Amino acid sequence: MGTIWFCLVAFMIAVYVLLDGFDLGAGAIHLWVAKTDEERRQVLASIGPVWDGNEVWLIAAGGTMYFAFPALYASGFSGFYLPLMIVLWLLIVRGASIEFRNHIKSAVWDPLWDFLFCASSLLLAVFFGAALGNVVRGVPLDASGYFFEPLWTNFRLGEETGILDWYTILVGVLGLLALAMHGALWVQMKTSGAVSSRARKLAGQAWWGVLAFTALVTAVTFRVQPQVKENFTTWPGGFVFPLLAVAGIAGVVFELRRCDERKAFLASCAYLTGMLTSVVFGVYPMVLPARNAVYSLTVRTAKAGDYGLKIGLVWWIIGMILAAGYSTYVYRSFAGKVTVDKDSRGYGN
Repeated sequence: MGTIWFCLVAFMIAVYVLLDGFDLGAGAIHLWVAKTDEERRQVLASIGPVWDGNEVWLIAAGGTMYFAFPALYASGFSGFYLPLMIVLWLLIVRGASIEFRNHIKSAVWDPLWDFLFCASSLLLAVFFGAALGNVVRGVPLDASGYFFEPLWTNFRLGEETGILDWYTILVGVLGLLALAMHGALWVQMKTSGAVSSRARKLAGQAWWGVLAFTALVTAVTFRVQPQVKENFTTWPGGFVFPLLAVAGIAGVVFELRRCDERKAFLASCAYLTGMLTSVVFGVYPMVLPARNAVYSLTVRTAKAGDYGLKIGLVWWIIGMILAAGYSTYVYRSFAGKVTVDKDSRGYGN
């Protein structure tokens, strides 16, 4: 049951990254692809009906983690208290900037909301990437099962690590580039005219950064976290996950050249899925690696009781059917290119 729930939590995090990832990416790039007020509203319209629903998957993933792995939840949320508060405030600022720009017309305030929307989206992408880097690198857990990390120390890998060091910054930059590409492909697919053209160009430029940093981070990760190399050596079948990422990143540039917007976006989804599942496979059975491997939290030591997990699985399946049905309905209703009414403050449809 522990392994099943480990996979389910990973699945929900992957869904969150795929869905909220494109609107975070759209926010991070929108000042570059949109030059006028109408064009910026066009970018906002591309995520308007779905951005808040996408964030629900983050809450659902956190709730699932709390239910299935209470020790992980307690340790991780206490140790990462500072960055979690930063992420919370960035989410608040991002949501407020979207809503206030929609309801208040002001030559003074609109540029501020645009900047805050862009900055908060960009920083969230970096922090989420750095968080993933922390999980892979390992945290300074002790015998009590708890830890504390400052935002940074000396930026080196050692016993006294910070949230940010040279490795987690590398992963954070990769996260930003990957979500910028993902968001640009979404904006290209949902908009038209100059905005779509600029988004396509930006996606192609970001692709080179994603390619370079994927190779760099992958090579470094095998040295930073020995468990990753050990798992892929022990179970060669796990190479299907990095191969999915390779196929995805290759598919992005291939479909961009063919001008197939939908397939290019789906290829980006494949890349992100392949990267995330590679990480999950690489760190298993650990759910939170420690710098001293003796103190690492594993599936066995962090999971809840088997009886509760079995009962919870039934309700999880019911909940996921409802969530998947609702998401499918919303995205089907939101199909096609967006339009913006020049005389309205709304984001169009």
